[in-house]
Amino acid sequence: MRRSAKAAPPTMPKKRCAIYTRKSTTAGLEQEFNSLDAQRDACVQYIRGQPGWEVVPVAYDDGGFTGANVDRPAFQRLLADIEAKQIDVVIVYKVDRLSRSLLDFAKVMDQFNRSGAAFVSVTQNFSTADAMGRLTLNMLMSFAEFEREMIGERTRDKIQAARRRGRWTGGRVPLGYDVVERKLVVNDLEALVVREVFALYQQHRSLLAVMRQLEERKRRTKRVVDRDGVTKEGEAWGKDIILRILRNPIYAGLVPCGNELYPGEHTAIMERGVFERVQQLLDERTEAMDFGSEGQSPEQRGVYLLKGLLYCGCGAAMTPASTRKGKYRYYRCVKKDKRGTDECDGKPLPAAEIEELVAARVRIVAADPGLVADLTTRLRGDVEQVLGSLKLERAKLPAQVTSLSEEISKLLAQSLSLPETARRLAEERTHVLGNELAALERRLTEVERKVAQLGDAEVESAWVAKMLTNFDRVWDAMTVDNRVRLLRSVFDRIVVNAKVGKVNMHLADWVKGAAKVTSR
Repeated sequence: MRRSAKAAPPTMPKKRCAIYTRKSTTAGLEQEFNSLDAQRDACVQYIRGQPGWEVVPVAYDDGGFTGANVDRPAFQRLLADIEAKQIDVVIVYKVDRLSRSLLDFAKVMDQFNRSGAAFVSVTQNFSTADAMGRLTLNMLMSFAEFEREMIGERTRDKIQAARRRGRWTGGRVPLGYDVVERKLVVNDLEALVVREVFALYQQHRSLLAVMRQLEERKRRTKRVVDRDGVTKEGEAWGKDIILRILRNPIYAGLVPCGNELYPGEHTAIMERGVFERVQQLLDERTEAMDFGSEGQSPEQRGVYLLKGLLYCGCGAAMTPASTRKGKYRYYRCVKKDKRGTDECDGKPLPAAEIEELVAARVRIVAADPGLVADLTTRLRGDVEQVLGSLKLERAKLPAQVTSLSEEISKLLAQSLSLPETARRLAEERTHVLGNELAALERRLTEVERKVAQLGDAEVESAWVAKMLTNFDRVWDAMTVDNRVRLLRSVFDRIVVNAKVGKVNMHLADWVKGAAKVTSR
């Protein structure tokens, strides 16, 4: 009896597997076989044991990127390929290589599920192919996030414990000290300047007077050496710098920890009694004329409609201030505050008067329907023009990303059969293309962000148009927040030149060719 031929087993569909690797720091990545290579090898071995699984030729490696967020170039490229249905399974060495944030992980898993991509952790032996695997993943991510928070708490506890023992724990090195083997060591030349600051303040009782004396004597603040080893001269003296020196307990041999002070390991520059005497002088004087309404409650400071918009004729910003009980509100020049009348002799501006002037100018413009229509048309037109350009660019970018990805894939596939020299050239070309691809992906992300912002701007421009058209009826009834919102939507800055008696109002940046409205 003739045997019938056996039917061929059904061919299993191929699963395209992407391997994602990550390392938080760049340390060791220059080695021939590094942590990323070790992760990849473990993942490759796992894939070889799964029938029908194959590794895609694109490398998704993030060296020197934290897992606390998803702002990683290779990871973003992986998400884009998953969205394009080019990946069936994502393989990682451990779950925390993908993300250390439970919220981010949940969002990523949702994106995987919507795109039909599975997720596998090779060392923890589970996947998202079943409900038990998904439950295990969520539990594991909860513990990973808990571990990260515990590490942060332990680090903070360690720093506080070190400070209670009087140790220097890092940060900005104060004038008068250098750091040697993680300890503060007195810099004798700078220490002379610190002692001079304390002596001058006890003599003059004025931060401004101290600043002028230091400048006349050509004293310098601390020089800083940047990461490239370049020495930068210290910043110009200002009252805030002097106050920071006078208030720093480090100079009295103390180390702050929370609200407590502990004896430090370092040598004090100032005697404890002198330091405490200066603190009493500062507390008694409170520098009310120097720092205006600092330390007051929001109710005492009042409301300032032009905060962040108002500039002095000297070019510096004007900051809100008030008398102690908040009965009189005004704006004052920041440069004059820090540098004195030699730099700017502008007088403080009464808040109520300048705010009423700005509102009056807006009312005059709003009373002319032609001007309002022209302004709103220009607002909408400029937004629509930029938005249209961005949308056109957004439509082209995915094709460019896909084209580069395909070119990289071909190069990687071809390099396997090339001789060593040619393979090295192919790898160099792949690296160049990878950088170009990362740049395109970053641009795509930026374009998406700007499109979303301009979409909001379209809504905002419609609101601004409505408010201007009905300005006389709505301004007095507006909440303070909406008044601020309207002024900031219309104006980029308002410059007061007291010497010539002019107020220049510049329309916001979102209007091209910003115009001016000038009043005398």
